[in-house]
Amino acid sequence: MDSPRQPAGGDTAATAEALHGLITGAVRRMNRDISLTSAAVLSTVERTGPRRITDLAAIEGVAQPSMTALVSNLERVGLVERQGDAEDQRVVLVALTAAGADYLRARRRAGADAFAALIAKLPAAEAQALLAATPALQHLRDLDSERSQ
Repeated sequence: MDSPRQPAGGDTAATAEALHGLITGAVRRMNRDISLTSAAVLSTVERTGPRRITDLAAIEGVAQPSMTALVSNLERVGLVERQGDAEDQRVVLVALTAAGADYLRARRRAGADAFAALIAKLPAAEAQALLAATPALQHLRDLDSERSQ
């Protein structure tokens, strides 16, 4: 009988390695305009709302001075802005701008289009297998989101 952590008829480690290779390779090809950390920061601010630089540094696993420099670069190109905190005027929050939200939407659309082009090249049975796996992949995304919060 299969373990609940191992896919039926498959090797969890091999499956994880294949998914990781596919996703990280695709992400690297799509992220040539800004760093992966910059993209992650934009996504975090979009998902959680305005955050302190120290919070962003902790979430992304980088030193606070590095996050300050990264935020300054994102601010310079208009993707984020610094705002005061209404509850504590000493606090500065990093917020996504309209241009930052547009950038994330365009980036996700480009990523989806790139995957669609690749999927279109697959034999019908493999494309159908990916479609059938979509709920499990979405569940993985949800589990990762829960873990990172």
